[in-house]
Amino acid sequence: MSEIVLGVGASHSTLMNTHWDRVVHTDRAEAFRDALDAARRRVALARPDVVVIVGSNHFRGLWLDLVPAFTVGVGEVVAMGEAGTPKGPQRTDPEFARALAADLVEAGTEVAISARLQIDHGQSHAIQYLLGDLDVPVVPLVVNVFARPLPTLARCVQLGENLAKAVRKIAGERRVVVVASGGLSHRLPWPSDWADPQDDDEAFLVDAWTNGRGEWERYDRRRREIIVAARPTIFPEFDRAFLDDLAGGHLRRYASMTADELEAVAGNGGQELRTWLVMAAALGFVPGTPLVYAPMPEWLTGMGVAVLDPSEGDRRSASPAPESRLDPSEGDR
Repeated sequence: MSEIVLGVGASHSTLMNTHWDRVVHTDRAEAFRDALDAARRRVALARPDVVVIVGSNHFRGLWLDLVPAFTVGVGEVVAMGEAGTPKGPQRTDPEFARALAADLVEAGTEVAISARLQIDHGQSHAIQYLLGDLDVPVVPLVVNVFARPLPTLARCVQLGENLAKAVRKIAGERRVVVVASGGLSHRLPWPSDWADPQDDDEAFLVDAWTNGRGEWERYDRRRREIIVAARPTIFPEFDRAFLDDLAGGHLRRYASMTADELEAVAGNGGQELRTWLVMAAALGFVPGTPLVYAPMPEWLTGMGVAVLDPSEGDRRSASPAPESRLDPSEGDR
């Protein structure tokens, strides 16, 4: 029987790679980088045989011609390499990945599979900063967080719970680390609804998302210009409440939120928090340890890192859930 031995949640931003020299809040940036290093050491100490990376795809590996709610890479995995992230084929464990996908379906979560999955920084940023030189196979689990209709947060929690069940069914006594990549709060200069672009930039992005398969480079320069020119929008109060709930083992409460409610309090980029819910659910919502929170307007995102260790969770029971500090109506204040 295999087992999940550690969970990690970490924000990602390619601007960390390309715009470090333009950072104003250097103390925050260094604190986030140091927290990634600390999390990477925790992953290494966990001695994983495989790492499941739950992340998003920013329309560089999946396009609007087909966007499943959940996709498991069960064969070749190729990283795009955009903005200084890892590029090329990644080490994988197809036998484990196929068994995982099959057991997820048996448990009640129908996932799409890809025998040749192209990942972008929604997965490869975690490979770069949380795995580093650790030679361990990865299994990407891509969650649709950008192309509405989105999977409900409750469905993402169910995915995480079924992920834990599926891992326990897999023979071989593999030690599994589950990484969530994405979030915290941020607002991307993207249409919240791809079917309703509001200006020329949004229309361009929808065209790129629709027709980028096989020629994404043709769109990439202007895509990058749109991202870099975006006005930062971060919701620190939400981020701190979310990390407090993670520390207390109370993230399940977010399963009742709708996509619109989550966007109101965390921005359209906050939809990536589905990946954290999958990871936390797979760890049984054990109380976690936030390592850092760094609101980084230079990177457009509230950057956070946290670790969930089931062995620690066994020793410290979750405190009673306090009243939620979340009020979706406060999102635009």
